[in-house]
Amino acid sequence: MYINNPATFTDYYELTMAQGYFLSGKHQKEATFDYFFRKIPFNGGYAIFAGVQELIETIRHFSFSDDEIGYLRNEGFTDEFLDYLATFKFSGDIDSAREGEIIFPGEPVLRVRGNLLETQLIETLLLNILNFQTLIATKASRIKVAAGEDSVVLDFGLRRAQGLAGIHATRAAMIGGFDGTSNVYSAQRFDVPAGGTMAHSWVQAFGDELEAFRAYAKHYPDDTTLLVDTYDTLGSGLPNTLIVAKELEERGHRLKAIRLDSGDLAYFSRQARRMLDEAGLEYVKIAASNQLDERVITSLKTQEAPIDIYGVGTRLVTGHPNPALDGVYKLSSVDSKPKLKISENIEKITLPGFKKIYRYFNEDGTFYGDAVLLDNEKLIERMHHPTFPAKKSDLIDRKYEELLISLLKDGEPVHETLTVKEIAAYSKKRLKLLQREFKRLDNPHIYKVGISTKLMETRDILLKLHKD
Repeated sequence: MYINNPATFTDYYELTMAQGYFLSGKHQKEATFDYFFRKIPFNGGYAIFAGVQELIETIRHFSFSDDEIGYLRNEGFTDEFLDYLATFKFSGDIDSAREGEIIFPGEPVLRVRGNLLETQLIETLLLNILNFQTLIATKASRIKVAAGEDSVVLDFGLRRAQGLAGIHATRAAMIGGFDGTSNVYSAQRFDVPAGGTMAHSWVQAFGDELEAFRAYAKHYPDDTTLLVDTYDTLGSGLPNTLIVAKELEERGHRLKAIRLDSGDLAYFSRQARRMLDEAGLEYVKIAASNQLDERVITSLKTQEAPIDIYGVGTRLVTGHPNPALDGVYKLSSVDSKPKLKISENIEKITLPGFKKIYRYFNEDGTFYGDAVLLDNEKLIERMHHPTFPAKKSDLIDRKYEELLISLLKDGEPVHETLTVKEIAAYSKKRLKLLQREFKRLDNPHIYKVGISTKLMETRDILLKLHKD
């Protein structure tokens, strides 16, 4: 699902710069931009790259309608520039890591090459899509890792999302490992499992709790999950559940689950499991919701709470407690001449030139580290720490793969569109190759990301030229 009429889905300065390039006669210069992020969110050890396919589809539809041209004319843009925009179509190349890939700070996981005007013009759109979906996919992955493969984790976040961001939050959550969503719109658009239970209002709308439970079970005999905490979880919710569950059995059906949405989830889930088991209802699952995230779920698991299904909302779709990914889009070459941005903070000095990424492996097939190289390099024997070059890692005899693949060539797609399920399956497979030390919540290992000797020397030469 791409954004309709995306040309003005941008910051104003992208358009003023584009017109400036055009009026200066620089718009046809060849340029390369890199997308990367600087810090892993949530103090984690990895990120899940998401939003790539949405970006590609949106860029393919990047054009200026008559209404947009009219608006820009009223804003004072020149007729000459607007005539150019009227026939604008992105015609550049985009190479990227696959969507769902495990990625790390400082590595250019997506590069854009084309004329200076078109590569500049898509900056805001690109950052908006990639930063948000990568943030949410990463949060979802952390939550799923905490819950474990045997647990079901569902996206309940639409009502707490910042407006329409809830649509892409669901997509990203599925790529990050979630099993389904309550968001019907996104479930339809992205062909992912939809589901839900009931609200407290359902129970309140009937004469009493038992009547409400019976009515729901009558209408959905094979898909009933009862919300048991409207009035008194253990005093009425669970006893009424046992009655309805036995009535379903008599009619040849089975109660699917109960849901806990308040109180001490560890205590209530243990008591509920005991009551259900004593009644011969071992098959009934226990779902929990209410301000869950990876840390709350880890605590519940530590307390041996017998919860089978987790509904996660607010803290997923808002990226709590880090509501934004600091992904950036930086110019790295113009007319094949390497460019870099200098900063007083050495971590913010960019890597110049047209680059690629090699991922190296341990003998057991797990990830060892990533090296950023200039595109014309082949095998390298070592990589250097980007900010502390004396720290080196030996790469001799290690197996490796190139991370970036071509997605757009001359503005046209190179690969067929993948489903969200296919992207999620790829991400799951790749996450298994990341050692557990990088997945833990507290003090995860820092993954090795280095640069080649040639790239380091190119950067240092440019630094010296600018300082001189």
